[in-house]
Amino acid sequence: MKIIGTGSVLPKKVVTNEMLSEFLDTSDEWIYTRTGIKTRHVISDEKLEDMAVEAAKKALDDAGMSAADLDFIICSNVVNEYITPSLSCIIQGGIGATCPCIDINCACAGFIYAVEMAESFYAAGKVKNVLIVCAEEPTRMTSWEDRRVCVLFGDGAGAAVLTEGDNIKGVKLSSASATDKLYQIRSLEPTPYATKEEQNIPLQMKGQDVFKFAVKASSGDITYLMDKLGMKAGDVDHFLLHQANMRIINTIASFLGQPSEKFPTNIEDHGNSSSACCPILLDECKRKGILKKGETVVMSAFGAGFVSGALVMEW
Repeated sequence: MKIIGTGSVLPKKVVTNEMLSEFLDTSDEWIYTRTGIKTRHVISDEKLEDMAVEAAKKALDDAGMSAADLDFIICSNVVNEYITPSLSCIIQGGIGATCPCIDINCACAGFIYAVEMAESFYAAGKVKNVLIVCAEEPTRMTSWEDRRVCVLFGDGAGAAVLTEGDNIKGVKLSSASATDKLYQIRSLEPTPYATKEEQNIPLQMKGQDVFKFAVKASSGDITYLMDKLGMKAGDVDHFLLHQANMRIINTIASFLGQPSEKFPTNIEDHGNSSSACCPILLDECKRKGILKKGETVVMSAFGAGFVSGALVMEW
């Protein structure tokens, strides 16, 4: 397949490091030197489903396609206010589509997992046009008293439209179960029979473990794909990586032996928006004219699970 349209939406509320230091024992220097983040967009009066619908409409407009042309919708989302119906069903109604739709929860690697799913459906002859929407509000998952975690995240939605083509050259998905490294737990409604102890635990993160996994997984996925495709890192024009931490991005760039100019970022003013990171960055690079027709683009992401994924495509 190939990507023919992109769109993204960010909440209007911008939260600076200085604003966080008003109620957290932290500072702009502490946050920026450890993460590369200066500001992040945080949901205030917006609804995530509305942002998702808007991002989807922008991607469809960019593709010159109507919702009626879609054969499938895949929505990547970790958590939102709805337990049911699925966020993809809400998006379907919001854009006026009638095709089947599905939600996936592959944490921050959701966009790449969705692309592989779309490719598989296309290869099976099931679809021609697919809409992928990644909509996330990780700022609602953290404790805003935990300075190690809440400073990392921002909210947002990104979308892409795929159709038949030969631009997706390869995808690599990986998983390694390590549920104690990065997780959130919420209690469910009680029943007269449930006797097990349940509790609500905001997002917990073992930073060093996540850092090591991210670097190893991303570098490994990218290297595997390039070897399989007979490529070298120097053949790649742009590396669009999950925007989790600037130190992680720099370490991966160093491992691949490539200059920082090949790694466009928006983490400084967006933070980590989970699976929405990749499509938001893709949309912004496209609209800024960074991506040129015929260039080779590598995307890579990693998240809780642990899960990771990488893809190589021709723009």
